Order: sequence, then structure tokens, then C-alpha cells
Amino acid sequence: MRGEPLLALRVWVTAVLSVELNPFRQFILRYNCSKCPGYCCSYPLIALTKKDVQRLADHFGLSFKEARKKYTKVDPEEPYAMRRKADEHFGRICQFFDTEARRCGIYSARPTICRQYPGSPTCGYYSFLKHERDSQEDATHVATTWNR
Repeated sequence: MRGEPLLALRVWVTAVLSVELNPFRQFILRYNCSKCPGYCCSYPLIALTKKDVQRLADHFGLSFKEARKKYTKVDPEEPYAMRRKADEHFGRICQFFDTEARRCGIYSARPTICRQYPGSPTCGYYSFLKHERDSQEDATHVATTWNR
């Protein structure tokens, strides 16, 4: 008797998570950002919104104007674009990317575009990276590009 509600809950959870029965199965992520060296952070243009600049300002205790000057650059395509820095694997990368840990250094204050990326259940680079790591039999292999 005591175990019946728990068993019922377990059956329900299993059914919900089942690929066959889950109507949201297309939203199950098929990548793991924590196992990626930060390819998306190396894109030549990391577009920011005004709200993103304000989020950075709040995160670092700066005014909007100070944050805009310190963290954005002029770009002909976007009113606000993230500054970048040198990276051994990709040439250039987001200025807030921790190149030692290969992780975002401002995760809680990351821009909208980073919060939405890749916008689908799969990430092309992660699939490619996983294939390369399996082929090389090296779980830490970094499949490089050179996004200057």
C-alpha cells in the first residue's frame, strides 16, 4: 500500500520521459555544452541587445554607458556587438570566455543570443565534435576552426 503511490509516480514519469510517448520529444537536447570547447563563442559577430548591455552593466556594477564602452564594439551590422579576444583554438573568442576552463565566465549575465543558442534540439558543431572525438579516440580533442 505504502509503495503504490510511488510506483504510480515512477510509471507516470517513465511514460512522460519515454521518447515514444513524449509529445515534446523534439525539444530533448542532443548536445552538451559542458563538453564543448566553446565554438559558438568564437563566432565573428556576437550581437547584443540593449538589455544585454544593461545586464552586463548590472553584473559588473557599471552604468550602461560604461558597459557599452568597455564591453561592446562598433559593428556595421549591429548597434551592439561583443568585444572578442585571442584564442588558441578558434583565433578569436568572446572576451568573457574563460580560455583555461573553456567555459563562459559570465554565465548568469550571458547575452540573449547565448541563452537561445542553438535554437534547436541539436548543435551542428557538437555533433561534429562528438564524431571527431570518437574517431580520434580522444575525449578532449578540439576540432578547430579559425574564426578571426
